[in-house]
Amino acid sequence: MNSTIAYLTTQLDRAIVAALGADYAGTDPILVLSSNPKFGDYQANMAMGLSKKLGQPPRAIAQSIVDNLDVADVCEPPQIAGPGFINFIVKPSYLATQLQAMQSDSRLGVPVADKPQRVVVDFSSPNIAKEMHVGHLRSTILGDCIARVLEFRGHDVLRLNHVGDWGTQFGMLILYLREAYPQALTTADALDLGDLVVLYKQAKQRFDTDSQFQAAAREEVVKLQARDPETIKAWNLLCDQSRREFQVIYDRLHVNLTERGESFYNPYLASVVADLKATGLLVESDGAQCVFVEGFTNRDGDPLPLIVQKTDGGYNYATTDLAAIRYRIQTDTADRIIYITDAGQADHFAQVFQVAKLAKWIPENVEIVHVPFGLVLGEDGKKIKTRSGEAIKLKELLDEAVDRFRNDLEARLLADSRQETPEFIANSANVVGISAVKYSDLSQNRTSNYVFSFDKMLALQGNTAPYMMYAYVRPQGISRKGEIDFDNLGDNAQIILNGELELILAKHLLQFGVTIMEVERDLLPNRLCQYLFELSQKFNQLYADDVNYPILKAEEPLRTSRLILCHLTAKILKLGLDLLGIPVLERM
Repeated sequence: MNSTIAYLTTQLDRAIVAALGADYAGTDPILVLSSNPKFGDYQANMAMGLSKKLGQPPRAIAQSIVDNLDVADVCEPPQIAGPGFINFIVKPSYLATQLQAMQSDSRLGVPVADKPQRVVVDFSSPNIAKEMHVGHLRSTILGDCIARVLEFRGHDVLRLNHVGDWGTQFGMLILYLREAYPQALTTADALDLGDLVVLYKQAKQRFDTDSQFQAAAREEVVKLQARDPETIKAWNLLCDQSRREFQVIYDRLHVNLTERGESFYNPYLASVVADLKATGLLVESDGAQCVFVEGFTNRDGDPLPLIVQKTDGGYNYATTDLAAIRYRIQTDTADRIIYITDAGQADHFAQVFQVAKLAKWIPENVEIVHVPFGLVLGEDGKKIKTRSGEAIKLKELLDEAVDRFRNDLEARLLADSRQETPEFIANSANVVGISAVKYSDLSQNRTSNYVFSFDKMLALQGNTAPYMMYAYVRPQGISRKGEIDFDNLGDNAQIILNGELELILAKHLLQFGVTIMEVERDLLPNRLCQYLFELSQKFNQLYADDVNYPILKAEEPLRTSRLILCHLTAKILKLGLDLLGIPVLERM
């Protein structure tokens, strides 16, 4: 199935060369979707930009291009508007042909990437011995969605969970547990993770106030680094317990990850420092080994170094991140590495990436990108927290979403005198509640902060998961009511697009592939959410107008044509939601 934009771009390039000469081959036609349907479906805006170069009025340039333009198979005759816009209206017959191709295509018109890449997506990254909280929500959900879209496009994706499983905090925690709860260091699950978190906070408080404890904790870290058997056993028990708790959350969110924590890179840290020294980039500053990168300064305007080895000889996050870059390029053979973290880490990653480039560790053909995101805010506009000022546990947040939707569903069932099994109610509440949390996050521009609101995300109207899922359920209801097998409507069945709402829906259906490729390129899942929301709106408009657009009661061949539109809408909603990490329900 051909992209309409790709076809028009090719034809415009040929027309530009024919009208203006070979020197203008490859000129960007500035072809976009029309902002106002009354002007057509697409608009080419290049004539204004060419006017100055050619010394001609833009309308005259547009006319010369149109005179050499052959798009008769796809569009009505192009029209020139305003100062020199070229407007295109796609023929219903072409739309119908494209929809038929989409109907018989398992990928719904989305091609596999021409040059599939090996892509590392680094996301989620909780800390061992701490519970996952609302701060992990965005990275986990955004990372999973981006990975799903890249996988669907045919890329070989390595989903990495760079967990915080190493460092001074483990010496501190192991030392404190040896005094306060020694069973936790020898016996699996001797403590609940929640209790472990409480003990962690107590250990941190003591570390900050007791210099003798602090020194002993550092000695414990030395034992850990030296692979002391007793210390390593305790560390492994703590890591395993946290992993199991993390997995409960990942299973609820339908997220798959390969753990490769900070400790994985320990064997490579010394060589990072040695190789930086060999390149001449390393500078000693106040006893620490640093790299100074142009353009980075502190609040006083002084040069801000990237420290890769501390004064005590220890390593830090920067050293680990540099080792990870080298490993992902040299061993994982990544063509593209995507880091999904909060915007507050933007400067850190910019510095790390710049140092890796200066060291010539990043080949020209490898792209490394930081995908930043904003904060999750409470309805008071401040960073969302519990009443006691702590981060909200992710488990509790998901539980509340499920409970709220269950209560709403039960109230509606009662009001409608409708009977459903406890299993139906429990499953619907679980699927819709968690999906609402995920969709609410993904539908925001990730670069912005957003206000977390259960009421808004669980609403049955608006750009929400429940609204989208109800839009999917409607075609399934048509199928049950009419005893229709959507998969056997016939690949060659005629599609008729006579009415305005049919044309609007058809045109939007055909934008699915373009939308997916935009998300792949720009790593902005909210564009897919917006597409699906608009698709649901357009379908619901047609579905609701059963006077002008009857479906089951329509005469043939209109009946089958409209059933195909229903089926295509449902298939795209299902696939699109799946790419967001959201399952569908066959009825609600």
